[in-house]
Parts: sequence; structure tokens; C-alpha cells
Amino acid sequence: MSAEIVVVPHTHWDREWYEPFQRFRLRLVALLDEVLDTMEREPDYHFTLDGQLACVDDYLEVRPENRDRVAALVESGRLAVGPWQILLDEFLCSGENIVRNLELGMNRADKLGGAMAVGYLPDMFGHTAQMPQILRRAGLLHACVYRGVPSSVVTDAFAWVAPDGTALRTQYLPAGGYGNGAHLFEDPARLPERAAEFTERMREWHGPEGALLAMYGTDHSAPVRGLPGMVADIGARMDTLSGYIGAYSGDVDGLPRVSGELRSHARANILPGVISVRAHVKQAMGRAERMVERYAEPLATLWGGDWPGRFLDMAWWRLVDASGHDSVTGCGVDDTAQQVAARIAEAEHLGQAVRDMVTARLSATVPSDGVLVVNPTPATRRGVVLVDVAGLDPLVDPTGARVPAQTLEYAPTLLLDAEMDPATALTFIHGTELYGQHITGWSVDDGTLTFTVARESATAFNVAQLRGALDGVTRVRIVAEARRTVAALVETPPLGHTSIRPASPDTLRDTGPAPDGSVAGLDGSMAASGGSQEATVGSPAESGDERLASGGEGSTSGASAAMGAPVTGVRAEERALDNGLLRVEVAEDGTLALTGADGITLTGAGRIVDGGDVGDTYNYAPPAEDRIVSDPVSAELTLVCSGPLVAAFDVRRTYRWPAAGQGIEGTPEIPAAARTEATEEIVVDTRVELRAGEPYVRLHVSFDNRCSDHRVRLHVPLPTRATASHAEGQFAVVTRGLSSEGGCGEEPLPTFPASGWVAAGGVAALLEHVTEYELVDDGAELALTLLRSVGYLSRNLHVMRPEPAGPQLPTPAAQSRGLRSVSLALMPYGGSWAAVPPAAETFRHDLLVVPGTGDPSLDLPPAASGLSVTGDGVVMTSLRVRDGWHELRVVAVSESSVDAVISGAFTQARHADLRGRPGDPLPVSSGTVRLALRPWEIATIQLGN
Repeated sequence: MSAEIVVVPHTHWDREWYEPFQRFRLRLVALLDEVLDTMEREPDYHFTLDGQLACVDDYLEVRPENRDRVAALVESGRLAVGPWQILLDEFLCSGENIVRNLELGMNRADKLGGAMAVGYLPDMFGHTAQMPQILRRAGLLHACVYRGVPSSVVTDAFAWVAPDGTALRTQYLPAGGYGNGAHLFEDPARLPERAAEFTERMREWHGPEGALLAMYGTDHSAPVRGLPGMVADIGARMDTLSGYIGAYSGDVDGLPRVSGELRSHARANILPGVISVRAHVKQAMGRAERMVERYAEPLATLWGGDWPGRFLDMAWWRLVDASGHDSVTGCGVDDTAQQVAARIAEAEHLGQAVRDMVTARLSATVPSDGVLVVNPTPATRRGVVLVDVAGLDPLVDPTGARVPAQTLEYAPTLLLDAEMDPATALTFIHGTELYGQHITGWSVDDGTLTFTVARESATAFNVAQLRGALDGVTRVRIVAEARRTVAALVETPPLGHTSIRPASPDTLRDTGPAPDGSVAGLDGSMAASGGSQEATVGSPAESGDERLASGGEGSTSGASAAMGAPVTGVRAEERALDNGLLRVEVAEDGTLALTGADGITLTGAGRIVDGGDVGDTYNYAPPAEDRIVSDPVSAELTLVCSGPLVAAFDVRRTYRWPAAGQGIEGTPEIPAAARTEATEEIVVDTRVELRAGEPYVRLHVSFDNRCSDHRVRLHVPLPTRATASHAEGQFAVVTRGLSSEGGCGEEPLPTFPASGWVAAGGVAALLEHVTEYELVDDGAELALTLLRSVGYLSRNLHVMRPEPAGPQLPTPAAQSRGLRSVSLALMPYGGSWAAVPPAAETFRHDLLVVPGTGDPSLDLPPAASGLSVTGDGVVMTSLRVRDGWHELRVVAVSESSVDAVISGAFTQARHADLRGRPGDPLPVSSGTVRLALRPWEIATIQLGN
């Protein structure tokens, strides 16, 4: 029996979970102190440190003097570390985050003696489709998994096949997962008997020949002293996980094949409710990843000065740390969730700082009355932006051509008009600053002191001269320059920038008329507003309304119109919005009817459905006696703006939702879980916005959640009953049916994650963050989870899961009470989903607007292009600087081969792997590289001069 069992001592270390990080770290330090002592005392001892370098980093921050001891054990092959930096949740972070996690872990492990050569994924709640390709392109030939494996797998190894065809030998951990050998040595007197039982059980999976893998360890477990002797007593041998799996080649011939993602409930719980709990944490993760991946890094690469590598490294470190499978998932205690949210916020702030540093360099070349517009996407783009400008003059681009524009609101000009001692008013002045603006002049007339202020001023201010003119002054007025918020249709080069500014009408370049009913491009007029060059709203929104374009700080932009094609203006009718591509009608109950340009129609979209949830952070559970609320008590419609570039309604619906769950613990008084008779009045506000040139309607849904123990979903009836859904994942589009495979006891609910969009039955939902969805009513409707409120980390008694997923600890913050909001868009489409990814790309990545800071006498700088990446289905996921080269990553989001065409200011190009190690050169012609991509291929290339 000497080679029949290979014992792999290990620990599965949840870095933060039912205790916050620092409390768990105290235990980690004690554990690794013991591991090092034991391994140095017992030379035959081997240990596998859970596949994540975070354990080592967290330990050495406290015990830096032990670095050489750790390195010596790693170099000897007895201590296996890496390849991950942290054991992530694969569905709740971006594909790029997965790559950076692996890159960071392997690079750091190399400095200690080398990473474990296994893609160890022991406890993730399912696995993404492209993981085999990711691991192979990082140089790994093996994976090792536990959860999500389908019932078709009846052996302990299988070939896991990515969408691009990459097949990776994958070690399955059956019969107990990563703790299948945890009880092997509990009773020394029964060692032979336990070894025989283990052998019999595992032979059913492994077959008659070869060594059997015994994972000896579990959550937060320490090594047992004397283990080498006990291993010898049963004729087994001890090794690391990489030592065991490394005995196999990467050959997958003859192994059963499993394609795509692993999300089956057949053999283990996959705990799908983590996708929707603490939704605000998922929103924050999506924002932070976009800020770093698509704004900070690409802009710094193309338009920055010195590469801000340390700041970006810090941002990525926090994003990777936050991606942990007990972190971004939200299935920890409230203290853990709070720390994760702070980590994500820091990553976003670091990304913002780098972005702002770069745009400050660019905006210094734009006159101070102008606005810089930056395109974060790698294709020429024409979209609507919001800009704040002075005066009432029309806008022009760098060529002098008029820019189509629509005034949305006017800023107040009278900031103060009050009886006041002028000496008091002087205390408001700081240098030239007054009320947040700068003094441009002052006058005294009939006892009134009037200041004029503006955003900028070159006027010298002499306070002594003013003091001498204050006799008889009893009133103070502050008058600001006229300013307005304008929606403008702007064309920007790929990953480049342009600028606009107000200009006197007599200086405009004559660009000729536009076709009737359209809003012309950058060199035309706006026929949709009766032939005028600028249209204003009849009744502007109230001053200070920041929701005008469903955006946040800065500006927003829509989907690009086809370059060179006329853009039809959007108009508002009594209860309808129409831009020629999409018609949106608001029903009396506040739901929407959408009709696409090709006639595809759906009605009842945007219905809000509230139901009970007496589950926990891991699994949804409806109460035995549920009360579903889907009809509002009342619905109101208000026009916000009427076009021609932006038109919007506000829909206000009032509901009565049950206040909480009751009987959750199954007490004798209330034996079955239900919802209270008491209700709360909940007002759900929805901004319904349509823009010129966009084939989708933007929705911004917000409400004050004052209820507990419930789930809120937005329903979209489908134009055609669907038998499957298509959802963006990590470097892939995943097709899923109406059911999910069960088998282990957990109820196999067909709720799934979608990263950037989900499409089914002729309508797509474009998303800003990972969102849980389900096709309900036998494929007739799409339901998107907006909020899931629960009060326990795990419940011991759970109707949808037979066993606890963790300790039963209260998590009051997981009720997510307070103001909650979600932004998304709905898009009817015909045929395949191929039109959806380009729309999702521009919906998620707004054009960036930055006020000019240059000398006002400057001309607008010419528009400048950065890097162009084109090709049907080709998506850019990353652009950064590495070792002096510009490193670009793209993926072919296509079921057929495609050509990526990359153009920019470079003369050299070469392939690279996911760790940035250079490969074969690529031919460059006139600053252009053509790259042939297989379906779903992830490609990394480096560009230089």
C-alpha cells in the first residue's frame, strides 16, 4: 500500500469571514509559527498553504524575521505557496481582476522560491468558463476544484474545456472536497481501518490503479505533530498538492470532458445567494474596477507622464484583496463587509487620483472657458455628454464646427441679496474667493454693494479700496456669471480626446443643413429643434438636480451612433419618448412598453416585485406564507426634459411592502415563516431617459429600503418566450437554460450572475455591476435582483439548504436598509446577441468631461487619437505599461474567428502571456497590427517603439 495514498497536509484559510481580517490574522500567525516549527523539526513534513500568497504576506507583515525560513521551505519543495494572491470569488470580479490576482500571486511566490504549479480553486462557489484558458496562458497545466462539478463527472480527474477550446487537466476533490482526508488520523488506534475505508471510497472515483489523494486539513486547521510517523504506519507517503498532481502530465486524452462554467449543485453547495446579498458592495466593486481598468491605466499609458505604477499597484492590491470568496461575496459578518467596502473605496480613490492627474495635464491645454472630453473606449465614438459652460453662446469643436447641444438647466445667478452690514460681507472674502467663485468686480449704488463673481477671474481685487467705499451701504448682493448645463453630442477619437467651448455665433463655421428630423454630426445643424443650432428645454429641471442624465460626478455619455450616420433627435410626447431607434411609452402603472426600430415590442417592463426572503447571506429562501407585492398604490409621471438630445420622465410609484419577516426561527407561537401584516410605505423613483443615437433606454431606480427580510426584483417581460439566456461573464458569454442541476441537497435555483449584460427572448439588460438574474414564468420574463435583505450570515434551519453554510450569526447590516439605487438599461434586439456587447461597452464606460484650465486666450487643441482596437466582437480589457512596453489585452467575444486591428503610435509588437512574459514578434505596418483570434481567445500583446 506504499503508493496507494498520498497525504497532503494543508489548511484552508478564510482570510476574513465570521470574524474580520485582523482577528483571523492573529490565529494565522499562531498557525504558521507552528507550521514552521513542525516542518523544521520533522524533515518529512510537507504542507500546502491553501494556494494563496495572502497567507504568507499577512504572516510576514507580523513576522518579517521569518521570511528566510519560509523561503527555504518553499525552495525545498516541502511548502507549497501560490499561485493565487487570494482565493477569489470568480463571478463577482472582472476577468482582468482574475488575471491580476494570478499574476500578483505567481510573481510574489517566485521571489520565495516558486509558485505551486496548480490552479488550486478549493472553495469557490462555482467556476467561470474561461478559467482553463486563463490558467494555461499563465503557464499552469492543472486545475483543482471542488464545488460546481456536474454529475456527469464520475472520476477524480476530467478535462475542463474553455470556450476557446483550451482543455486543462483538472483534479476533482470528491467525497469531502478539500477535507476528504481530514478525519484519517483522528484515532491512532484505528489507522489501518480508516485507511482501508478511505481507499475503498476513493477507488470508486480514481479507478484501480494509481495513488489516491488524501487532503488532510480543513478550515483554519493546524498541522498535527507526529503526522509523518502516522503516515508511515499506513504505508502512505506525504507530499504537497503540486507534488501529487505534478506526477501527471497535462495530457487530457481519455479524460471525460466538461465544457464551460461549473455551476452545478449536483455534488456540493454553490451558495448562489452571495451574488445578490449586500448589492451595494457589488456596485462599488464594479465602479472601482472600471475606474482602474478602463480609465486610470489606459489614460496613464497613453497620455500620462511618468508611469504611476506604485499608485496603480496599490489600487490593484486592494481590488484583488476585496475579491476574496468570503469578501466581496458579502457572506461574512458586518465588520468584515465594512472593511471590504473600505478597501474597494480606496481602490476607486486611487484610480480616480491617477485619472485626475492625467486629465489635469490634458485640460491645461484647453482654454478655461472650454471643456475636455476623453474617450475611454478604443473606437471612435459619438455620444452625449453633460457640460457646464458660461454664457449662452453655441458650442464649437476644435475645427470651429457647431456642436449639437441642448440646454438642460440654468445655474442661479443671484447668489445673495440681503440686508447686511458690509463689514460682515468682507469676512466672506478669502483672497479673491467669494461663495466658491472668484470676484470679477464690485460696485456701490444707492446703498447696495454688488459683487460680480465667476468660476475664474484675472481681475485684481483691492479690499482696501473697497473699504473706502462702504459708507452708507446696508445691502449686499452677489451676482454670478450666467452658466448652464448643456447636453452636447460630441465625437471623440479612440482612447483619445477632443474639446468644446462656447463661441460667438458670427465666428462659427458654416456647415450646412442636416437632413429633416435628424441631429447632424459635428458639422451640421439640428433640424430636430426647428432648424435652430441649439434647443432649450421649455421648463428646465430644478437647479441642483444631479440625476439629469442618470450619472454621477463628471458627465455621462451614451452609445456611439454609427460614425457618419445621421442621429435622429429624441422627443418627448405626453407619455412617450422616441429617438427613431427606440420608442418608450409609460403606462398608467409606471411600467414601460418598448418598441425597437425593427418592430420588436415588449410591454410591462420595469415592474417592481417585492417578496419575502427568510434565508441568509448564502441562499435565498421564501417564507412558507409569502406575500408578493407587485402593484403600486399610485403612480405619477413627470416630464424632466424633452429633447432633442436627451428626453426623460420621472416615474414615482408608491407601494406598501410588509415591514419584516416573522417566525424565521420557527417558534411555537409562529411555527412557519411569514411576513408581517404591518407594512411600510415605499416610494420607488425611476428616471426613464432616452438619448439621441442610443438603442436602449436608461433606467435609474432608487428607493429608501425601510423593510427587512425581503427581495426586490425588476421584471422585464420578454418579446419571445426564451428557452435560454446569454450573459456576459469573465472574458466570455455564457448560455444557460431555465433550470440548474441539483443533487447534493441545496435547492438548485436557476438564479445566475451577469457581469455587464444579460439577454434573452429579444431584450437585453445592460448592467453596471454583477447582477443576479433569473428567467421566470417558464421563460416569459427576466427578473433582475435589485436588493436582497437578510439578517443572518447563515441559518441552521434553511428551507433551501439542508446544512449550515457557516455559523448562525446576526448580520443586521445585510438588511441593506436606507437609500438604495441601481442604474441599468433595457435594449430590444433582433436575431443574435451580437449587437448587445457594443451597447454595453458604451453604457458602462461614460465619456469623461473635465473643465479646461488653460489660458482663455488659447485656441482649442486639435482632437487627438490614442489607440484604436477594432474588429467584430473584439473587446479591450486592459491597457497598461509594463517594462517600457504598452501591454494590451483583448478577447474575441465571438463564436467565430475574428481579426483584431490595432492602430497607434508604435513600431514594434510582440505576443505575451498573461504574466507579461514576451513571446513571438508581430508584424507592424504603418502603426497597425492585425491579430487573428480564435473564437473566445484571450490575447495579450505588447507594443513599443
